[in-house]
Amino acid sequence: MHHPRSSPCASDPASSRPRVALALAVVLFIVQQPARAQGGGDDWPYVVVRGDTLIGVTARYLAPPHGWRDLQRHNHVKRPRRLMPGSTLRIPEAWLGRTATVAEVMFLQGDATVRSNAQAAWAPLGVGSTLAAGSQLRTGADASLTLRFADGSRLLVVPGTELAIEQLFNLGPRAQPHIRLRLDRGNVDAQVQPLPARPPRFEIRTPALNLGVRGTEFRARVEAVGGASRAEVLSGLVAAAGGRVEQALATGFGLLARPGEPPGAPRRLMAAPQLQGLPARVERLPLALAWTPLDGATAYRAQVFAADDQGLRLDPLHLDGRFDAAQAKWADLPDGRYLLRVRAVDALGLEGADALQAFTVKARPEPPFTRQPAAGAQVVGEQARLVWAASTAAMRYRLQVGGSPDFVAPLLDRADLRAPEFTLALPPGAYHWRVASIVGDSDQGPFGDAQSFTQRGLPTSPVMSPPQVHEGGLLFRWPAPAAGQRVQFQFAADAGFEQVLLDQVTTAAEVTVPTPAPGHYHLRARTIDADGVVGPFGATQQVQVPEPPRSWWPLLLPLGAVLLLL
Repeated sequence: MHHPRSSPCASDPASSRPRVALALAVVLFIVQQPARAQGGGDDWPYVVVRGDTLIGVTARYLAPPHGWRDLQRHNHVKRPRRLMPGSTLRIPEAWLGRTATVAEVMFLQGDATVRSNAQAAWAPLGVGSTLAAGSQLRTGADASLTLRFADGSRLLVVPGTELAIEQLFNLGPRAQPHIRLRLDRGNVDAQVQPLPARPPRFEIRTPALNLGVRGTEFRARVEAVGGASRAEVLSGLVAAAGGRVEQALATGFGLLARPGEPPGAPRRLMAAPQLQGLPARVERLPLALAWTPLDGATAYRAQVFAADDQGLRLDPLHLDGRFDAAQAKWADLPDGRYLLRVRAVDALGLEGADALQAFTVKARPEPPFTRQPAAGAQVVGEQARLVWAASTAAMRYRLQVGGSPDFVAPLLDRADLRAPEFTLALPPGAYHWRVASIVGDSDQGPFGDAQSFTQRGLPTSPVMSPPQVHEGGLLFRWPAPAAGQRVQFQFAADAGFEQVLLDQVTTAAEVTVPTPAPGHYHLRARTIDADGVVGPFGATQQVQVPEPPRSWWPLLLPLGAVLLLL
């Protein structure tokens, strides 16, 4: 049976070997390139035009001490005064003239310092400061900055970093960038501008590694104690040389190296954490952002950058931290739009792929504290008085009262309140309320935490029946109170109840007043609930006990000659 031969594919190890070998060769070429150039091995081709001479070409492009005779020997030119137009001269890059360039501080957060050389004093860095070759900089514990080089490459320098600029120049007429940095401790994120026509020479040296690239995005990190170095490639290729061993790092790989030892084998970086479920709007500080833990992660690196309206990253870096759990916490962050960047850290300390999530902070002006009613309180009566703390920043307040905690259809929504209180009539029921501060014309801050309370009506006053006369005196009755309720009954000689003759609290449905002297009397009653809530007194009633005739008064009394006046 005939078996068709399978075509090579990416999953075939044999077919991938040539590509891996080629990538390794390209990367190692990058690292070795500066050394070869010093020896004249890396040439720049120059096409001769009419009128060119070796002396003229030397004057335009070569730097001392190299002269036209060196160029003649290197190209085996027999007639230096008569160059053939269209022919090519090979000029070693190391012989070309150099133009010094500078790096500019584009963004700065916190305090960073710089000195021009190891003997100079440290001075503060600011946005717009320029750094030349020989400069050394360091960032404070809460500081970060972004450097931009002449070719557009950028370097993010995070807190607690010490960095030196060893070389910074453009080479030859093509202005080929040459950048060499020394990272003594801390972290940097490099974005090297790819320029195919004139690829840059971009190197970062650490105590354990030399990293060389041609247009890529990668990270380098050096421990403060011991100098252990890590490199992680996000795109492109990086050559990592250390301990006389050279490794090629492709996209998605990293390695660990220690001073004096060969670097470890490249290791695939961890995948990006899942950030779904994080809030799009943060209204509470301190800032706490949690995500789903990633299997195999020993820690997480979280960073917060400024972002534009589309949620795309902008410099500067505002926050940077390493956290043991899948949650980042920071004390403060100004209102604005931000981009959260999170990556997992593996057992070797290598940081993985980035996960990005845009969010907005709107925590100001801060909401006032609510004062009354307290959370879960009962408000008795037909009205509720809501009181909150006055805010010195607020010009007015927005108050919402609703029957549900989501305030989808609030019963009250007022944004014109200038006093820190409001009273409104409410029927019995459960309610929720919250308050926000407003500054300026319309800058409203977030609502404070919603508070709940229960509006409760007052106990109804008992309805008394007309009094009855019996041997013990006057008998007053009302409907039996509910379980746990009591009735307070007052009998007074005046309408203002300043001369109270009887004040009795009872659970019974009646009370007897000893037969009073003839005259006008006033009586009233109210209900007291089981939890002590006292209702209002009912309407005051008046009763008149007449002066009886001496001869027939005893006969009239059993007949109920008592008038009940409302």
